[in-house]
Amino acid sequence: MSIPRCLTGAIVFVAPCFLYFSSAGAALVQTYPARLVRVIVPFVPGGPTDVQGRWAAQQLSTVLGQQFIVENRGGGGGVPGTEAVVRAAADGYTLLAGNPGPLTVSPSVNAKMPYDTLRDLSPIFLIARTASCLMVHPNVPARGIKEFVALAKVQPGKINYGSPGVGTVGHFATELFATQAGIKLNHVPYKGAAQYTVDLIAGHIEVAINQFATCAPLQQAGKLRAIGATSEKRSPLLPNLPTIAEQGLTGFVSYNWNGVLAPAKTPREVITRVHEVLARQLAAPEHRDSFVNQGHEVSGLGPDDYMNFIRSEIDKWARVAKAAGIQKQ
Repeated sequence: MSIPRCLTGAIVFVAPCFLYFSSAGAALVQTYPARLVRVIVPFVPGGPTDVQGRWAAQQLSTVLGQQFIVENRGGGGGVPGTEAVVRAAADGYTLLAGNPGPLTVSPSVNAKMPYDTLRDLSPIFLIARTASCLMVHPNVPARGIKEFVALAKVQPGKINYGSPGVGTVGHFATELFATQAGIKLNHVPYKGAAQYTVDLIAGHIEVAINQFATCAPLQQAGKLRAIGATSEKRSPLLPNLPTIAEQGLTGFVSYNWNGVLAPAKTPREVITRVHEVLARQLAAPEHRDSFVNQGHEVSGLGPDDYMNFIRSEIDKWARVAKAAGIQKQ
């Protein structure tokens, strides 16, 4: 079949355009980064998001030969710092150190979010997941999950648990536990894990979820008692501690996690380059061992799998909010 004369010009035009954009993408990946790159951590310095964000920035700086600097923008549960990345130019020169709080949990409790996680951000690389353990004060007469659940059922709403605040992973993880166990606990929100841990040791609250790096020394010192792990498998930091799922709450899993994201519409060539660098660096034994020794589970999910993971997390926490009766404000 012959091609109509009126279309031949268009066809001749399309091919050079395709070649142009392909070569432009290749040129971009060869020159990126040509200047300083900001990695915004939406929390104050010192937490796991900051630590892993700085690790990513250091690896990218070392391999790509350009400065990747961390910029801490704490406050507001990580939402303002995340919004700053969403509103930045989608050119690869502003990246986000991602955390489930502002990305997957806050959308379940905030009716007016300034961004849509799935629409406004491009996931690049999930560095690691971090499980926690459920800890009780030594005066609580429960040495495992079944005993604790039985205790809570005879005094509904009387056992106090601490969290880093309303809408945080610690808050929702404990509500997920309570919902699956069929118990009612009283939420006492704090401004951070350090504060509620002090009150838990002092006996002002009875139970809280803490990361393994905190749990292990407190358990070993006898200051608190770990009764269950939130992970899929037992942690090497506390290998004798059964998971919560092992102890009867089949399917219960809760992780904090950290990764790297960019504004939506960031060129795919840039996304691919950042992902390849971080994946290669994380595969090095010294990096993997360092994360494992800190109680993290190395992940390494790439852009598409990371996006699917985030989507599943949003759905999960929305169900928890509904089951726990946590209303959007």
